Amino acid sequence: MTDTANPKSEPFSNAEKDPSDWTTGDEPMTGAQASYLKTLSEEADEDFDDSLTKADASKRIDALQEKTGRGK
Repeated sequence: MTDTANPKSEPFSNAEKDPSDWTTGDEPMTGAQASYLKTLSEEADEDFDDSLTKADASKRIDALQEKTGRGK
């Protein structure tokens, strides 16, 4: 029996995949992303860009969460 870990048994092995690696990352952002991003943009006093892809929206959400102190 080998001592290799089963990646499915590790709770965080796929929990945070880089948005650049998402297979659907180039699709338009979801409604949930748009709603949250609009809220964060307003709180950060920054423009909301409704043309972002899923991957870009995720990155923007992360950046605005850092700026506003939300979600972390």
